Amino acid sequence: MDDTEPKKKTTSSVHDVGAEKPPFGSRFLTDDADVWSQNAWDHVPPPDDQTEIIAKSLAKQRLAPVPIEEKQKYNDKPAKHWDNFYRNNASNFFRNRKWLHNEFPELVAATQAEAGPTTIAEIGCGAGNSVFPLLSANSNPYLSLYAYDYSTHAVKLVQTNPLYTSTPVGSIQAAVWDVTSANGLPSGIEPGTVDVVILVFVMSALHPDEWGRAISNIHKMLKPGGVAVFRDYGRYDLTQLRFKGGRLLEDNFYIRGDKTRVYFFELDELAWLFTGSRVASTQKTTDTTQVMEESGDDGHADNPMSDSLSPTPGINQEPGSVLPIDTVLSSASTVTQDSAGTLRREEDSPTFPPSTCVHPNLLLPFPGCPLHPLFTIEQLGVDRRLLVNRKRQLKMYRVWMQGRFRKL
Repeated sequence: MDDTEPKKKTTSSVHDVGAEKPPFGSRFLTDDADVWSQNAWDHVPPPDDQTEIIAKSLAKQRLAPVPIEEKQKYNDKPAKHWDNFYRNNASNFFRNRKWLHNEFPELVAATQAEAGPTTIAEIGCGAGNSVFPLLSANSNPYLSLYAYDYSTHAVKLVQTNPLYTSTPVGSIQAAVWDVTSANGLPSGIEPGTVDVVILVFVMSALHPDEWGRAISNIHKMLKPGGVAVFRDYGRYDLTQLRFKGGRLLEDNFYIRGDKTRVYFFELDELAWLFTGSRVASTQKTTDTTQVMEESGDDGHADNPMSDSLSPTPGINQEPGSVLPIDTVLSSASTVTQDSAGTLRREEDSPTFPPSTCVHPNLLLPFPGCPLHPLFTIEQLGVDRRLLVNRKRQLKMYRVWMQGRFRKL
């Protein structure tokens, strides 16, 4: 087997469902014997037994949910738990999100020398793994970056980064702020002044009761026509299926061993969240597949050592084994709408159990939030990948949601 390091992918593999063929550059696995020969294969379907794996995992979790009397303590002061997390993990625990330039062209355009005055705000900035790659690539002297997190320790990590203290081009400011705040926008940001808001593994950390205030604040800070770029956990991601008993707070919402929370989204939920309705058949729904370094985008995203995880039924994993990843394979899903208006996609095929669940909070107007529609969907898709350890020949399926939402 040739272990030569392959070239990194430099373009997104977003496949519009209206397009006959995937974009140029996609790798297709035509012979299963070749699966271990490359770092990436696009549009690889899940195994036939994935339905059984999902059903077994969810059934075990529902047998031992978080006791009712303990739920409140996990939802109180979530910033404290993220503070503890960042305090216990050095900033080099996280890898910079170098894939952002492939997926969100708005960010690349903002860093060009001729871009002019542009304001980008990252919500839930963590250790700065989105803003610092932008700052490193920036040639725009009029680019203003703002980094916000409700973890005081995370903000300190940003403020002590050399790129923060000696910014080469443009400017950056970091501050503690909770996107669910009922007290308005952070200091330095006036309503309607932000061009792009970055939301990467942010909404999943919030309780569903907090979604409305978050969307209201995001909408308020964006300019008319401004864009929110989004990436987060998808329904039936490996991380969801591997949670042990005693972690389930409510359907698709979990507490990790470090007391941070995580929700796993469906496409329709994201459409409801940003637009107040489900995906329409005329909207651009895409399948996103790209190669990027797999290491804790939110501090947990790809950490197989997390104590909140356990082996998934049906996955070939030795007890207690560590799962380093060195190969990424991707698969696409499709979205169609039947005559009754019901969305059907890959999850609704025999490969996946039906997944029509939309959180009830999304079906009513959010308290204190302007009435929908607030955004239009420019992109909404699934990044479904098979992560492979070539050395040990282990396979793990991941699911992420990705979207771009433009303020009306």
